[in-house]
Amino acid sequence: MTRTGYVFHEKYMWHNTGQGALFLPAGGFVQPDIVHGESSDSKRRIDGLISVSGLKPHLTILEEFAELTHDQLALFHTPEYLTRIKTMSDEGGGNAGELTPFGPGSYEIAALSAAAPLVAGRAILKGELDNAYVLNRPPGHHAEADIGRGFCIFANGVLAAMNLRKEFGDLRIAILDWDVHHGNGAQKAFYDDPSTLVISMHQYQNYPQDSGFVEEIGEGAGRGYNLNIPLPPGSGHGAYLHAMDTVVAPAIDAFRPDMIFVLSGFDAGATDPLGRNMAHSGTYREMTGQVMRLADAHCGGKLLVMHEGGYSPAYTPFCGIAVLETLCGRASGVEDPFLPVVSNFGMQELQPHQADMIARSAEIVRLIGA
Repeated sequence: MTRTGYVFHEKYMWHNTGQGALFLPAGGFVQPDIVHGESSDSKRRIDGLISVSGLKPHLTILEEFAELTHDQLALFHTPEYLTRIKTMSDEGGGNAGELTPFGPGSYEIAALSAAAPLVAGRAILKGELDNAYVLNRPPGHHAEADIGRGFCIFANGVLAAMNLRKEFGDLRIAILDWDVHHGNGAQKAFYDDPSTLVISMHQYQNYPQDSGFVEEIGEGAGRGYNLNIPLPPGSGHGAYLHAMDTVVAPAIDAFRPDMIFVLSGFDAGATDPLGRNMAHSGTYREMTGQVMRLADAHCGGKLLVMHEGGYSPAYTPFCGIAVLETLCGRASGVEDPFLPVVSNFGMQELQPHQADMIARSAEIVRLIGA
């Protein structure tokens, strides 16, 4: 039986993004007493569904761990940035840079969020787990070395990779980001690094609008090791699976990683308010299964999945449990009540213009190892 780890911490729910509407703070014509888009609700509901489904007893719960230290955070983030966030956090909160509000104590909560994938990744590399899902908050894939962006304070996935390498030596790590927004943080961190394959599958020019283009392929020794798969708005199940088959799988096969990370945003889901694509729980189930097969083929199943976006409290739990069921190889008995509707939205199948865009990304795969 597969040994699947699971991380969730109540403190993640105490990260306070304040009042707002979607990605904007309250003020002006944005009325107060509105919940900010990056609230605790969707994440808490994922954990709630996992609990009531009866799936949790079949997972290995990782719950006793400390936040990342200043030195561990400083493997990627600048000392000036860390000092600025800590000062604002101690003084009641602020904004980490771009669209990243936070309240008192969020420095420590974000450092605890960044610790979770390191703890899970360490257990996987020690052979104590086969794979793991980290349900952490705040998310991390937009954070850059000296600025927070898009709700992200610390770069959770980037920090996990860097700290695991410090502990375990050289590791070839493939990072697949299927959040609907571009994974700019990992791209910037590893743009010239041939030991890290970074693949971001996202909605074209959603956020950040100035990055995530096919032409961004890495530089120097890292040329060809950065792959962007920008998908047209409206891309559904067929487009996502076609991208997995024609870009992601061949790229990982060519790279031959020692470990695979998935930055798992559910905001590509059909009901998400911050995305315009049409993935559903079945999409995430099949993508997870394919990544598991790739991990089995290349790195003894070593797969670390960490939570990123997903802003539909009603729907994200069903996407989350689909991923967990696949990782641990157990059916919970939970049926996605939205699936009959969203799976039958028009144009869920691969469209010609989507195939054309994906084909441009597939051309870059040949550069890996060239």
